[in-house]
Amino acid sequence: MKYQVGDDIIVLHSNEEGKVIELINDKMVMIEVRGVKFPAYMDQIDFPYFYRFTKKKQEPEKKLPPKQYIDQVPKEKPKPNQIQVADGVWLSFIPKFALDDFNDEVVELLKVHLVNKTPDAYQFTYKQFFLNDLNFELVNQVQGFHDFYLHDIDFEAVNDSPSFAIDFSLLSPQKGKAAHYEAQLKLKPKQIFQRIEALKENNEPTFSYQLFKEYPEKNEAEDYVDLSKLSNKGYKIYDASKVRQHLPPARSVIDLHIEKLTDKYDHLSNIEIIGIQLSEFEKWFDLAIAHRQPSLIVIHGVGKGRLREEIHDILKTKKEVKHFINQYDPRFGYGATEVFFQY
Repeated sequence: MKYQVGDDIIVLHSNEEGKVIELINDKMVMIEVRGVKFPAYMDQIDFPYFYRFTKKKQEPEKKLPPKQYIDQVPKEKPKPNQIQVADGVWLSFIPKFALDDFNDEVVELLKVHLVNKTPDAYQFTYKQFFLNDLNFELVNQVQGFHDFYLHDIDFEAVNDSPSFAIDFSLLSPQKGKAAHYEAQLKLKPKQIFQRIEALKENNEPTFSYQLFKEYPEKNEAEDYVDLSKLSNKGYKIYDASKVRQHLPPARSVIDLHIEKLTDKYDHLSNIEIIGIQLSEFEKWFDLAIAHRQPSLIVIHGVGKGRLREEIHDILKTKKEVKHFINQYDPRFGYGATEVFFQY
């Protein structure tokens, strides 16, 4: 008989250990496992020593740290970039992911940061628009090689074509550098979705757009001009305080329909036509500001909206513009935009 009463055994199919408590016949024994007695065939049990010797020690399963989202990170003061390599100024977007009802990963919002990868500190005015309507505005400073958190954008609002306008000026003015620099960025929904998909595939935390590589030099027109030399050559020199007296009169309403601007437009391409219209718009816009008009009505027509969009993009970059609206007017329908100025 292979087994005796009192022998330790192991049940082969469950690896549970027990004892032989009774010999039934030459093929079966009565065993007890965890207080339960039942008969077992001898080929269903074995001595446990080989099993104990070969069994690998089970290591406790390591628990993964809980997933942490960006908004769970304690807010801190702006920190300098660890790698200080000059690479311009960027607008950076950090997607916050969450799980929907189907356990799929989706984006809830975008956290917007201004990333300064230059040694210079800047004063900036930040404006963010949805479909040309101002959604958020901020005036602040960003130090050299620092990141600055701006605000959050609900991801659902991406369908409203977000655009951004930022006016920069050096916190410590430098000789030969421009007094200010205006940067703008307009994003299409499809463009954002593609960047997020690429971000997920490459396991990257952010996607960014460069606003400028280097802060621009001062325009030569801003340099000092020796007026006496110009006067000696026959140029008319005016007193700056009386400059408005020598300007052409401004208009409160301008019509940019091409037939109002030129008689010879049949042979012109669409690009040439828009170029003429935008040049005319810039002329009367500048005159309106020079004469410090409170407002200006720009008639651009309806059509496909290309001219209207170009004009609105320009208006968003002008610091003299307080706001502008394109709403129904009994005189022009939806074919005109009214611009309101601030001085």
